[in-house]
Amino acid sequence: MNDLRGRSTRRSVLVRGGQAAVALAAVRMSPLFASPRSRWFRIGGCEWMLGRCAPSSLELAKRIGLEGIQLGMGTGADGVDLRKPEVQQAYLKAAKATGLEISSTSLAWTNAMPLKSDPRAAGWLADSIDAGKALGLPLIMPACFGPGDLDMAKTKEIDHLVAVLKSATPKAEKEGMLLGLESYLSAEDNLRILERVGSPALRVYYDVGNSTDKGRDVLKEIPLLGKLICEFHFKDANFRLGQGRLDFRKVRKALDKIEYSGWIHIEATVTRGVVEDYAADYRYLRGIFAERG
Repeated sequence: MNDLRGRSTRRSVLVRGGQAAVALAAVRMSPLFASPRSRWFRIGGCEWMLGRCAPSSLELAKRIGLEGIQLGMGTGADGVDLRKPEVQQAYLKAAKATGLEISSTSLAWTNAMPLKSDPRAAGWLADSIDAGKALGLPLIMPACFGPGDLDMAKTKEIDHLVAVLKSATPKAEKEGMLLGLESYLSAEDNLRILERVGSPALRVYYDVGNSTDKGRDVLKEIPLLGKLICEFHFKDANFRLGQGRLDFRKVRKALDKIEYSGWIHIEATVTRGVVEDYAADYRYLRGIFAERG
């Protein structure tokens, strides 16, 4: 299937297959398949952008007014490693104490030690699924930036990436979890990767700021990817949200087209202080993305 029509057909097959083969993930991530009348939006923040990767990030997120966070998997270098049961329990305790939710976790290891080339990456990805299961999370986000950046012209690297994802997705399917690949790839190239892997457990983690940085039209890409988008990052270069290049009211309309419902995480640059900036970003987004419908 080399033409766009063929890819769109394949996309529909993947969505239908995802609902069947990853039934547990569909229940745990029910907003992805919600009817328009039952749609909701929750707005959180990325732990690493809050200035700390520790259970106390939940306390800070609550002070800001956020509804949850996306965790970083950690590397162990800073004492945080989500593979460790004691670290998992500390986060679960903090979530219960604050009343906030943990939506997903980012596997940032795969930036410096890439999925496309590092022989250790497959093991890290498998470990992240185990950690996500222990935390009760439905989604792991492998990141592909910096040394891990993807170039479709480098076929050996893409072949290696596909092989690693193919090795991980059966485990994700079994555990009822999704893998949301985040990269600078275009929507079309993301569809090519998903088609090659062929698993309903693989989705796209979409960052409107990253795509805009690359000169892409997010208002076209979001409908093209449709329900293959599992979660969103919102940022806009060095601007506070609503004061830069992106019209988030139009972004809302794009999300409406695909009937998206679920988490939006702020990953915006901090210019005046994390509490002040993220509280302002939250208020702005909540004015556009109502809690319900």
